Amino acid sequence: MQLIENANQEAVTRMLSADPVLIDVIPASEAIPALKDHMILHAGPPVAWADMCGPMQGAIAGIAVFEGWASDLEDAAAKAATGAFDFHPNHHFDAVGPMTGMTTLSQPLMVVENRTYKNRAYCALNEGLGKVMRFGGNDASVLARLAWLRDSFGPAVGRALRSGDGIPLKHLIARGLTMGDEMHQRNVACSGLLLRELAPALARTADDNDELAKALAFIGGNDQFFLNVAMAMGKSIMDPVRNIHGSSIVTAMCRNGTDFGIRVSGTGDTWFTAPVEMPEGLYFPGFTEADANPDMGDSTIVETIGLGGFAMGASPAVAGFVGAGAASEAGNFTRTMSEIAAGENPEWTIPAMDYLGVPTGIDIRLVLETGLAPTINTGIAHREPGVGQVGAGVVRAPMKCFEGALIALAESVGVK
Repeated sequence: MQLIENANQEAVTRMLSADPVLIDVIPASEAIPALKDHMILHAGPPVAWADMCGPMQGAIAGIAVFEGWASDLEDAAAKAATGAFDFHPNHHFDAVGPMTGMTTLSQPLMVVENRTYKNRAYCALNEGLGKVMRFGGNDASVLARLAWLRDSFGPAVGRALRSGDGIPLKHLIARGLTMGDEMHQRNVACSGLLLRELAPALARTADDNDELAKALAFIGGNDQFFLNVAMAMGKSIMDPVRNIHGSSIVTAMCRNGTDFGIRVSGTGDTWFTAPVEMPEGLYFPGFTEADANPDMGDSTIVETIGLGGFAMGASPAVAGFVGAGAASEAGNFTRTMSEIAAGENPEWTIPAMDYLGVPTGIDIRLVLETGLAPTINTGIAHREPGVGQVGAGVVRAPMKCFEGALIALAESVGVK
């Protein structure tokens, strides 16, 4: 119907006209005034403590100890079970978070401003490699790194960004796609490009050479550093696409380790959920699919804007890493995702595919018409709390989410 076609054209226009700029790193208490004491934001759609998966509960316990709300992990878990903490999705507060997605008062958040529409979005800093809270890690080493991010690294990056006019992100993505990144499982190029932009400002504003060296080494040694930037960028792009009457374009996809949820422009902030699926992929030595937790994280926002699994053609190396087949088949993922997209992005192109623009604007009608679910690149967490990442793979969004969304959209435009 023409109403939906016009609405979707407007949705894609808003996506393509966005101007996301990384402008600051500030404490969550400043970025999100509605964030209160004992409030914990998490990845995915709403979920209660009793329904949370192991790594999500592990991260909740760890962040409660970090914030000083519990004396130890056991105390934190007991308090969580009795309702001492207020749980909400990141998406309800203009934020996103990878994997478990913990966001609390004292954490430093990156700020991405969409200068076209004057909205901002937030994401915590990437914790680096090894045992980390995003994969459910919660021991002393995890909390110590979070403290360093809060007390030293985050303020340093914030000072550096405030010393200039921010870092425009669209051109970084465009270059990263030509250098083999897809911005979900592979961020090597964009992490390096971001470091090149940040390093002079970090040096100019540093007040401790040892901390400067540590900060530069941390970014330089973390191939996934840019992922969290891409996530905040994705959120800043998609939020202005919400609430276009009649639009069938997906504005958010996310998962909490229990449920997968989507939001659709024409149905506002309603969540359409279904049980999340298990990733298919490759496991680190010593681990198998029996150790894996169902998929989780807000990082699917990058697929929502046409990156990640939708841009696999730009990153053949990722296809092998996530167990998605031969590198030569990477382009097939992008071609397939083009079948469920309303358009393509002329600024984000893939040279190896004759400069095809990445598929842009997931249309729930096309998902159901073709039977093709969005393909998502993802990390795999251990199902038990405190263990961490055990592999990487691909996962598909459950069709039930799109079925429920289409029914609701039809009702909203008067179709019986």
